Amino acid sequence: MSSDWPLGYGKRILAEVDSTNAEAARIAGSLAGPEWILGLTQTQGRGRRGRQWQAPVGNFTATLVMRPTETPDQIALRSFVASLALFDALEAATGRTDWLSLKWPNDVLLKGGKVAGILLESAGLGQDVGHMAIGIGVNLVAAPKPEDLEATAMPPVSVFGETGVQLTPEAFLDLLAPAYARHEDSFRTLGFAPIRALWLSRAAKIGEVITARTMRDEVTGTFETVDAQGNLVLKTAKARETIPAADIFF
Repeated sequence: MSSDWPLGYGKRILAEVDSTNAEAARIAGSLAGPEWILGLTQTQGRGRRGRQWQAPVGNFTATLVMRPTETPDQIALRSFVASLALFDALEAATGRTDWLSLKWPNDVLLKGGKVAGILLESAGLGQDVGHMAIGIGVNLVAAPKPEDLEATAMPPVSVFGETGVQLTPEAFLDLLAPAYARHEDSFRTLGFAPIRALWLSRAAKIGEVITARTMRDEVTGTFETVDAQGNLVLKTAKARETIPAADIFF
């Protein structure tokens, strides 16, 4: 492991895996502490709402698996922790912050295109979460072809395509893991408030009109903030709408 690898975090690198989140579920019960799983080839990757996550060889597909003790609503806030860690790792890799921004609830943008996504999954009964998996995909070397995505999907980009920076998945993990550990320490010690404030300072389209599409309806309004529970807050012509989960369109 690199000298900057965070204390207490395990690391396993797999030449091939169906899904790093699936592997996390398989090994969670045997772990003594949090562990990063990096799949150099992932054959059955998935994104939000069961969508396929395409990952050519050379792109980054990894999962952090842990056994948290908080309530499910607090555990879900780790998507913001992971977003901040991704921002920091991409900043370290590219040397740029002006090209990076965060898209609610779980994407990272590079020059306005989607370069990374996060998928949180957990297992347990009721308020007792047995384990949580934070799946992370980053287009390091290549982006999916637009024709292979949904028509309304955010245009995909890659780190190499936009910046010329070449980075292996192993090298990116060595940037991401320490960044995550720093923000995780802040979250555990100080709560969500400082995570939320930093996330908002890096948010895409704040103060602008966006559209939130849920499973039931569509809301268009000005992106005001993210509240203390991580919900999106839009100001519409009629009222302020609080939205816990949605796909966002600019």
